[in-house]
Amino acid sequence: MPFPSCVWYPEGSTYWLKLEIHVSSQRRLEQRGVSAPAAESGREERTSRQQVSSPPWGRPASEDGVQKLKIQSSPHLLKVSVLEQACQETDAHSSTPEDGQVSDLPYWHHPCAPKTECSVPFEIDKYLYAMRLSDETLLDIMNRFKKEMKNGLSRDFNPTATVKMLPTFVRSIPDGSEKGDFIALDLGGSSFRILRVQVNHEQNQAVHMESEVYDTPENIMHGSGSQLFDHVAECLGDFMEKKKIKDKKLPVGFTFSFPCRQSRIDEAILITWTKRFKASGVEGTDVVKLLDKAIKKRGDYDANIVAVVNDTVGTMMTCGYDDQQCEVGLIIGTGTNACYMEELRHIDLVEGDEGRMCVNTEWGAFGDDGALEDIRTEFDREIDRGSLNPGKQLFEKMVSGMYLGELVRLILVKMAKEGLLFEGRITPELLTRGKFNTSDVSAIEKNKEGLHNAKEILTRLGVEPSDDDCVAVQHVCTIVSFRSANLVAATLGAILSRLRDNKGTPRLRTTVGVDGSLYKTHPQYSRRFHKTLRRLVPDCDVRFLLSESGSGKGAAMVTAVAYRLAEQHRQIEETLAHFSLTKEMLLEVKKRMRAEMELGLGKQTHDKAVVKMLPSFVRSTPDGTENGDFLALDLGGTNFRVLLVKIRSGKKRSVEMHNKIYAIPIEIMQGTGEELFDHIVSCISDFLDYMGIKGPKMPLGFTFSFPCKQTSLDAGILITWTKGFKATDCVGHDVATLLREAIKRREEFDLDVVAVVNDTVGTMMTCAYEEPTCEVGLIVGTGSNACYMEEMKNVETLEGNQGQMCINMEWGAFGDNGCLDDIRTIYDKLVDEFSLNSGKQRYEKMISGMYLGEIVRNILIDFAKRGFLFRGQISEPLKTRGLFQTKYLSQIESDRLALLQVRAILQQLGLNSTCDDSILVKTVCGVVSKRAAQLCGAGMAAVVDKIRENRGLDRLNVTVGVDGTLYKLHPHFSRIMHQTVKELSPKCNVSFLLSEDGSGKGAALITAVGVRLRQEMSS
Repeated sequence: MPFPSCVWYPEGSTYWLKLEIHVSSQRRLEQRGVSAPAAESGREERTSRQQVSSPPWGRPASEDGVQKLKIQSSPHLLKVSVLEQACQETDAHSSTPEDGQVSDLPYWHHPCAPKTECSVPFEIDKYLYAMRLSDETLLDIMNRFKKEMKNGLSRDFNPTATVKMLPTFVRSIPDGSEKGDFIALDLGGSSFRILRVQVNHEQNQAVHMESEVYDTPENIMHGSGSQLFDHVAECLGDFMEKKKIKDKKLPVGFTFSFPCRQSRIDEAILITWTKRFKASGVEGTDVVKLLDKAIKKRGDYDANIVAVVNDTVGTMMTCGYDDQQCEVGLIIGTGTNACYMEELRHIDLVEGDEGRMCVNTEWGAFGDDGALEDIRTEFDREIDRGSLNPGKQLFEKMVSGMYLGELVRLILVKMAKEGLLFEGRITPELLTRGKFNTSDVSAIEKNKEGLHNAKEILTRLGVEPSDDDCVAVQHVCTIVSFRSANLVAATLGAILSRLRDNKGTPRLRTTVGVDGSLYKTHPQYSRRFHKTLRRLVPDCDVRFLLSESGSGKGAAMVTAVAYRLAEQHRQIEETLAHFSLTKEMLLEVKKRMRAEMELGLGKQTHDKAVVKMLPSFVRSTPDGTENGDFLALDLGGTNFRVLLVKIRSGKKRSVEMHNKIYAIPIEIMQGTGEELFDHIVSCISDFLDYMGIKGPKMPLGFTFSFPCKQTSLDAGILITWTKGFKATDCVGHDVATLLREAIKRREEFDLDVVAVVNDTVGTMMTCAYEEPTCEVGLIVGTGSNACYMEEMKNVETLEGNQGQMCINMEWGAFGDNGCLDDIRTIYDKLVDEFSLNSGKQRYEKMISGMYLGEIVRNILIDFAKRGFLFRGQISEPLKTRGLFQTKYLSQIESDRLALLQVRAILQQLGLNSTCDDSILVKTVCGVVSKRAAQLCGAGMAAVVDKIRENRGLDRLNVTVGVDGTLYKLHPHFSRIMHQTVKELSPKCNVSFLLSEDGSGKGAALITAVGVRLRQEMSS
């Protein structure tokens, strides 16, 4: 059919034909014994040996790479004898033709034309110049559409945007687990379908469908809204009668193929009619309510309209059932539109920023604001003037099947009027709108019988066409349909480019579900469209999946997905509700903590109390007169620190610290006590050498972050190990004595162990040095604990009623007596059961960093088993205890983290997740960490209210010194905890001061206070 790109140049009665031949094409022609035309009349012959791209339609090409042919002819018709059928059709103005192909100029030659001669009406160029769009122009249109998409998604620009980017509230494509019996209505043209769709996921995703097609008469399309929906309800009743299902209330999915605004999936407010529909009283109204009203008015059956979707969304969902990579829907038929899965964070019109939602672009209105005026032709404007909706859907009128036939007819009429076709004959049929259809365009463009079809169709119109007329009309059809394919490729290219950008990937792999008569039935459309798209977005690999069942099945699938998600959501909510704590429940936790505190302080009840309320023998916070050099040890986890702390008093008081961190191997943590303390002393020796201070006997404070019963400031008897420590021969022994004995065994240096300090007490003392109102210490990290300054008169386990003493609560054991069993979940019990200290530290296991990740992991396993996560697959990594460290909770819950980054974290853990999986994982993390913060806040509220009541105050101002990785690093923990304390203890103004230097500095300060008090007593 085609030959090289050409342009005609008139010089009197002589016409110069400029031919552009690709090397690969010329070589193939020569192999067949056909020579390319040579130059004549003294004009210089130039033959390019490079591939060159075709010039814009109708514009002179450069001299390079072309040959010229002088031809004598009349100005109206040129006849050129040149080539046989060797040239096969390729895509128009292809910038990189394949070997053996030529740039497409469709009117040059066709397989059905005579093998030695074809007719070329050169004046066609004049009429169709504006319809030939270069790749540069298409890329520009693509960028314009991307801008329109962005405007449509924006809250500020959406009201004036022409491309409305309507949220559909379809948040998920099918995952294969859908099942049930559904009705689907598919309304969008002169006929509509009703389907019964039965889905059984257990039988290889079997879908059984029965359908009936019903007409929508013209008078109903243009009548009142009540007439239209009464007609739909009547047809639905007829269908249910035939299928004998009138007695069932089946869920209904409604495909409504017109622009609608939605605020939920079962609501659709019609914005404007399109596709020749003009039923009155419907625009601005919820079509679901109108249909529901019509069904109820009949009264002979009932239906539950679960979802209303656009036909484009239905197409995407239909294909999404077969290919879960499908995230774009495309219709190219009577009308045209596209939808795709957009990141929710970009959709300003919908609350929330997690996950994705299908957006119905309604791209038919692209250009309604004048954005396409530079490429619209006089024929496009004439089509628009004669339409039912002038000035609207301008892009659709340039590309869709409803208008292409009419565009061709208008072009033929004008050419005939100017004597360029049919010898100037114009018949009433040719002048009649609707007599030349898009189906005629498709028939004329068929490879073999196209010219024969053209003759038949034109004869039907009474114009008695010549062979040359048929070739010319075929060319007009090709240019019009080709422009449509190119424009749709440009707009789809914009969507694919946006998807790629959203995913942050250099190359996109995706599937586009496609439907529509123009795409399906036109013989060349899909191939041209695909090839142009590949040129415009070379970094996108696209699979096109034809929707065999139409958008009705898609409506059923949306309904099935909605049912599946609703049931899953109900079960998930039911499960996670066990982690939700009301204010009344938190007040009860506060009340129980207060009761356990009293038991721990009481002389008669202390031994049986689970919250031990251990005296620390720290009777005073720093007063600023502390001075000297002190050593500090900080032991509480897999690493421990040795510090040199230089405290200077006076006007410019200061604390200078030097420290070194040492590891404690697991075999030492769980070996013998002697091995553990020998290792500690070995590290102290190394540090003294490192600092060059091994010699004088220095005072030392020992931060020992485990439950101890102290009999004095420098003696602490270990009650129980926590945090994974299991060293033998330590429980029941004085840890200060164990340290002194280890120092003696080494025989290198001596130290004065002045104080044994809990890390929580150390934190309080560190902050009290900066803020005198600090009387509470809190640790929320690997473990959790609190301390506070209690009145001595309330500490019944010690003699004396004067002054205060810091009480180390050891609140991690709160609940070990069963007092929290009513709020513990099955997941808390699983974590406890498989821990090293089953049955102990139950409160700590609900709030501290060591256990939150494990709680989350157990929930994820349960959800995967129930099919809510990871497609029901439980991976080996997910079975691994300790996999889900609390630091991952902090990362996943970060507001700055997009879902793609959440997925990356999960993949790093060996958990392959979808976006929906990522949302659910993030939800689970949030629920678990929120409960932890609230429980911690309830415990702290009990502490500050006790201090207030001890002092008989109506209002207390107090500061809490805080340390711990969970408090410091989690994005929401501290805020939720502060809010909980405020709500549960409204009579306390509580400030929280972060301990920047850890509990090691606190140990040194306690040692300094102890030395000061010792000196005061001796003097």
